[in-house]
Amino acid sequence: MRIYRPGQIRPSEITDREVWLKRRQLIKAGVAVGAGLMLGGASGLASAVYSGPGRNPRIVPLKETDYGEDLEPTRYKSITTYNNFYELGYGKRAPAENADALKTRPWSIEVSGECARPGVMDIEDVLKLEQEERIYRFRCVEAWAMVVPWVGLPLGKFLKRFEPTSKAKYVEFKTLYDPERLPGQARKVLDWPYREGLRIDEAMHPLAFLATGLYGEVLPGQNGAPLRLVIPWKYGFKSIKSIVSIRFTKNQPRNTWNRIAGDEYGFYANVNPKVSHPRWSQKRHRVLGRGIFGSKEDTLMFNGYADEVASLYKGMDLRKNF
Repeated sequence: MRIYRPGQIRPSEITDREVWLKRRQLIKAGVAVGAGLMLGGASGLASAVYSGPGRNPRIVPLKETDYGEDLEPTRYKSITTYNNFYELGYGKRAPAENADALKTRPWSIEVSGECARPGVMDIEDVLKLEQEERIYRFRCVEAWAMVVPWVGLPLGKFLKRFEPTSKAKYVEFKTLYDPERLPGQARKVLDWPYREGLRIDEAMHPLAFLATGLYGEVLPGQNGAPLRLVIPWKYGFKSIKSIVSIRFTKNQPRNTWNRIAGDEYGFYANVNPKVSHPRWSQKRHRVLGRGIFGSKEDTLMFNGYADEVASLYKGMDLRKNF
């Protein structure tokens, strides 16, 4: 299934992709690379690649997919130095500058609520699950965009392990609350901890993704280490970072931005060029890498994933349910 369409994202400053491309070629060829580095099955990720904070980036064995093969990723530097993560600072560069404060071990994720098998899962056990690479468009409500080669696992596949019941209509996510590890939380800019939510059918959709890395490397702190949500057809504020809690609920949860500015940030947050933010249009966006005065591109419905996700919202008023 080829989900992406060539030519719709064309960053003029493409990442130095040689190492990344070589890694992809090696994955397909099934060979090992590097002295002392053994590329086994996906179950070896935790010990060979992703175990412990501060490990040097490694080439990782991934499940081969064709998600986004036709897209050109934004350069690594842009992806990792232009971020919204208020827990680590409030300017675009601040999260990268303060990321060393975020210690990701020990780390666990509690899954609770309307499910038959609630429990706590250590991040190392998450990393032992089969990982894959998916290249997705990322669109911020601030009208800028990038293309990111994420590493991780399908959200729905992860959630099914906990056997949600028929009462589970929504899924709520929470970020770690720890002002020492996330110093931005010392200021009451938001109602901490950060919360996000999805309808259960959105969470189970094949495109919904839990990211543990990007560009074949451990997920940097500023990008939401060690575990973040990626929903490519929604605005970026839905992509909650540094997740420690997942809860199945009967009722629609109140996500953070909807709580503080409900007239600007709706629960659904689907990319919709026909619905403007109260203070700016969403019809076009700037792709990172072209410079502040670079040309803009037309925004696509559902960020270009309409063929895959439009059926989730059949019969809904997408202006009212924004």
